[in-house]
Amino acid sequence: MKKGIHPENYRPVVFKDMSNGDMFLTKSTCKATETVEFEGETYPVVKVEISSTSHPFYTGKSKLVDTAGRVDKFMNRYAKVRK
Repeated sequence: MKKGIHPENYRPVVFKDMSNGDMFLTKSTCKATETVEFEGETYPVVKVEISSTSHPFYTGKSKLVDTAGRVDKFMNRYAKVRK
């Protein structure tokens, strides 16, 4: 890997899938205010609504994870326009 091409704040960060609780560790420059203990170490944590462990495309399941009701809002708007 070339030296000096990554930003100063490029560090290990834990991403937590809020729909199923899975966590994975990777490097990122994302800002994080909270921390979490993961595999015996403390890391900054970034919370995401959906990841590859819960997305229907990757899991092969056709269930829809909608935490904010956006799909219902869209369907209601679409039904009004369609009439």
